[in-house]
Amino acid sequence: MADIDNKDQAEMDPADMEDVEEVEEEETGEDENSKARQLTVQMMQNPQILAALQERLDGLNGSPSGYMESLPKVVKRRVNALKNLQVKCAHIEAKFYEEVHELERKYAALYQPLFDKRSDIVKAAYEPTDEECEWKADEEEELTDEMKEKAKLEEEKKDEEKEDPKGIPEFWCTVFKNVDLLSDMLQEHDEPILKHLQDIKVKFSDPGQPMSFTLEFDFEPNEFFTNTLLTKTYKMRSEPDETDPFSFDGPEIMCCTGCTIDWTKGKNVTLKTIKKKQKHKGRGTVRTVTKTVPNDSFFNFFTPPEVPESGELDEDSEAVLAADFEIGHFIRERIVPRAVLYFTGEAIEDDDDDYDEEGEEADDEEGEEEGEEENDPDYDPKKDAVPPAECKQQ
Repeated sequence: MADIDNKDQAEMDPADMEDVEEVEEEETGEDENSKARQLTVQMMQNPQILAALQERLDGLNGSPSGYMESLPKVVKRRVNALKNLQVKCAHIEAKFYEEVHELERKYAALYQPLFDKRSDIVKAAYEPTDEECEWKADEEEELTDEMKEKAKLEEEKKDEEKEDPKGIPEFWCTVFKNVDLLSDMLQEHDEPILKHLQDIKVKFSDPGQPMSFTLEFDFEPNEFFTNTLLTKTYKMRSEPDETDPFSFDGPEIMCCTGCTIDWTKGKNVTLKTIKKKQKHKGRGTVRTVTKTVPNDSFFNFFTPPEVPESGELDEDSEAVLAADFEIGHFIRERIVPRAVLYFTGEAIEDDDDDYDEEGEEADDEEGEEEGEEENDPDYDPKKDAVPPAECKQQ
């Protein structure tokens, strides 16, 4: 034990050594259990020891416990029967998700008239009635009639000073800018184009066809491209992999296809022209070379990497497709059904509230743990204190 103690102390920095010496002076005369507890605290505060321990634990991740190998043959045989039952469960689960997809298709048809009306209001094809526009906001509940009348007059005065806008200008562009997942894709040169976006629709595959969905982006005529419709189709699979049936966890996107954008000459924001100066090695003359290279843009979303028949992709392509699948799923599941709430920011506030609640719960739990430690007669706060330098190294 003495050799181990000396070795650990040799690995510690001077600040650690001072702590060890103080602890040994305070604990002189106590029993062996108390000394062992103190040594453990000191070791767990040492970043070198913690790093070695973490490396050892990382090596154990995913390692079989060896328990299965120790089982009698007759028990292993029964476990194999359970695994066969699990495979059958996976196939039933796949059928469940297929029926969920059918339900989504059915209810999409019920939602669509509402979404069509939303689109008509946004692009000024329909002017809602006073009854349709009546909405009681939370902050108006406590306002007096006099305050409401005053606010109404001020709004009317502002409206008179401004030109009468058509529909809801920049509706979808604002939605994209309000959502971090989408705003990260947007470049400054994308915004003038997205101001022409009038609607986004989700179309599901027909009954009996392989599971898929298509995102349709409707644009008004504009100076950037001649298309009025841009599409992105995601093909999905909802069946267990024969080679690894236990990995099945619902439908997964297998691949996606975009569309060709017919850019107006000089308006393609997915490409940029750069000029490079090249010096001739022998003559020393300099020439300027113009090259066209890819440019960051939201509209690269419509030209995803192609998945080869082998299914093998390089790391960069895999990362791009993984992000692409996440964005496509998010647009389908959240953006299209709740667009107005992302436009106003209310959906984002709800997400933030969820995170705050988790944080508060975590704080409460930490507070309870601290309270329990303080009530422990053997608790010494000095022993749990970790120097800032050590925290940084970890």
